[in-house]
Amino acid sequence: MDRLDAFSYACHQCGRCCREQVITLSPYDVLRIARAMGLSTGETVQRYTSRRGSILRFRPNGECVALQGALCGIHRGRPLACRLYPLGLERDANRRENFVRLEAAAGSRGSYGEESAVATFLESQGAIDYFAMNSRYEALTVHFRERIAQLVDFERMEPREFRRVAMREALAESDYDPNALIDATFDADGIGCHRDSDAETVSAHVHALEALIRAESDPATLAAAGVMLAVSLGYSPAEAIEMP
Repeated sequence: MDRLDAFSYACHQCGRCCREQVITLSPYDVLRIARAMGLSTGETVQRYTSRRGSILRFRPNGECVALQGALCGIHRGRPLACRLYPLGLERDANRRENFVRLEAAAGSRGSYGEESAVATFLESQGAIDYFAMNSRYEALTVHFRERIAQLVDFERMEPREFRRVAMREALAESDYDPNALIDATFDADGIGCHRDSDAETVSAHVHALEALIRAESDPATLAAAGVMLAVSLGYSPAEAIEMP
């Protein structure tokens, strides 16, 4: 579906969609949770996320760590994936978006309809700002590709193995190497980017990350951080590593 297609959904706050999920977080998702809860982004990473800030944490019983009874404890700052539900977002090789109607969670009390359009639903869920801010971070993938290309001779290094190692490092839940670039990607406050507004914080954060990317001389660090950023924004890992 595109934004003009008919779609509507009424949530009845049953909390069923807040269990047994994998919710990928972008840097802006972490920032919005932090501001909604009155926390720093570093505190938010520790309290609400796993995989170094890129995944929303769930309790051992399968519930989202933010779930309070049947209600979302971070609703004002809930991530984009939660705002889109029950829509999924896919992108093709040209980055064109395609919305997919997902199956409702088992026992869900929500109800689908076609009274309005996808665009109206996105607006009602406050998703538009998320798309705009994520596009700011998306621009950093170009800097990752350029910096990696400056440092790596793919005539001497096997490209697929380079990407495989980067993906493993980026997406591993444990036993990964320290990576200051990944830490900085999800902790805007930790690198001095806190500003009065979210938009100003994002602008400062993107600028700071660009400088860190240009200053980094270790290809493995760059590749893992680039893959992590691309995946957190819903793109293929290849977006951060341009292969010959």
